[in-house]
Amino acid sequence: MINLKQKKANFVPLTPVSFLRRSAIAFPRKLAVKDDSVSLTYSELYERCLRLSSALSQVGIGNGDTVAALMPNTHQMLEAHNGIPMCGAVLNALNIRLEVSSIAYILDHSRAKLLIADAQFMSIAEEAISLANYDVRLLVTPSDSSADHSQLSYEAFLASGYPDPTAPKIENEMSPISLGYTSGTTGRPKGVLCHHRGAYLNTLGNVVAANLNQHSRYLWTLPMFHCNGWSHTWGVSAVGGTHYCLPRIDPERIMETIVKEGITHMCAAPVVMNMLLEWTEGKDFHLPSPVRILTGGSAPPTKVILAMEELGFEVIQIFGQTETTGPSLIREWPEDWGTLEPEYRAKMKTRQGFQLITMDEAIVGKPETGEEVVRNGKEIGELMFRGNTVMIGYLNNQEETDKAMLNGWFHSGDLAVRHPDGSIELKDRAKDIIISGGENISCIEIEEVLYSHPLVRNVAVVARADEKWGEHPCAFIEISRNAGKINEKDLIEYCRQHLAGFKIPKSFIFGDLPMTETGKIQKFQLRERLQQENNFGDLEKEI
Repeated sequence: MINLKQKKANFVPLTPVSFLRRSAIAFPRKLAVKDDSVSLTYSELYERCLRLSSALSQVGIGNGDTVAALMPNTHQMLEAHNGIPMCGAVLNALNIRLEVSSIAYILDHSRAKLLIADAQFMSIAEEAISLANYDVRLLVTPSDSSADHSQLSYEAFLASGYPDPTAPKIENEMSPISLGYTSGTTGRPKGVLCHHRGAYLNTLGNVVAANLNQHSRYLWTLPMFHCNGWSHTWGVSAVGGTHYCLPRIDPERIMETIVKEGITHMCAAPVVMNMLLEWTEGKDFHLPSPVRILTGGSAPPTKVILAMEELGFEVIQIFGQTETTGPSLIREWPEDWGTLEPEYRAKMKTRQGFQLITMDEAIVGKPETGEEVVRNGKEIGELMFRGNTVMIGYLNNQEETDKAMLNGWFHSGDLAVRHPDGSIELKDRAKDIIISGGENISCIEIEEVLYSHPLVRNVAVVARADEKWGEHPCAFIEISRNAGKINEKDLIEYCRQHLAGFKIPKSFIFGDLPMTETGKIQKFQLRERLQQENNFGDLEKEI
């Protein structure tokens, strides 16, 4: 009988940092990353990551230690995604839009030993460190290479390390590779620990989903701090593609870079796609070659998908969470759907679809039992996952971890339906379902209708207290630039043509909507506003 014991020859712990080593061998002289005036080949990028790993080890940072990073989309942030895990440390990529108190809390909660900060965020970093309850060292990556800073510079730190390819190897693939914090909309943010095995597999799943290869030219518009750039920080390198870094969202520069550099892939939230569409408005613009764009966060409106496709983008809908190491669902596209009418095809693309090949199971079920709902596109249940890319758990929070992992499933907190073809379609966060007069109303359904109005740029629907019905849908509306006048009466009439009467919003509020860096509308701020403003007459209903 064969001995089933693992041996060195047939078992190596999985880690995504191994992808860069392979590409440095296979594509040593190929352009790995272009970041403004900085260009690095794969051999150069690999050497810099090895030096970072070595330098960290020399100052006593290793297995299980947290290293925080406060940087935009730069080559240094790519290096952090490889060099930090190489020495066994845990990368905590910080949202660059967080306020000082939140950064200080995260530094404390994660017990970070080092904070690597871009020079433009140095004052924020220093203040956050001063508020932390223990010493955190600061390392500065200058935005301008000629800048002079009193803090230890990133380049000097790298120079102190050695490009030793025999750097410490990952011994346990279930050890943490990254620590990402939730938005904290209902209290303190939770620290999500993801493991090397999950990051490795999720990376490969996204390589397949995005159809990446050595000829891919990937434009960084999605923040690398968001779910580790949906694993593309490792995925583009895995296939020997090229990273093109953009430090901030600028529609004109995005479009210029796409054309100039022959970009083939990118990721963007619906709000970013809206910005690109607004930039092209009135221009005779069409992409010289197709660009595959993955979008998530919230489902893009049908009209946005149609408009993006007219420009030459191929829009792919995905869905994921920090707790699933990023994307975990994708809207697969059968070949015979190419003949569908454009509007129907776009509508089908708004579904979240099926689990990635590296996610074992995704179901819509009853949260108490795990029993699946009927696949009729109507019965609502909770979206739940089971697979190797699900997180280890929440840092120092066993109670929330157990709650999230109930009955052998990760409970996403999202409500969804499953269609007869097996595809999954989100309906809302569990807390976002509106119960009006005993009827369940999906905010997403109302938002999709309002998004289809030609003058509506962004919309968010939340529950509002109602003396008669308990609560009713309230729509926050941001109109398109250069749009004409629109009022509540117009939108009610428009909704009446597409929605059942009980689903029509009973109040409308016009103005800019609060957004996260990744393009998600911060509904919790809208709910807080409604709680504070009891007098309906105080709210602006028309512009």
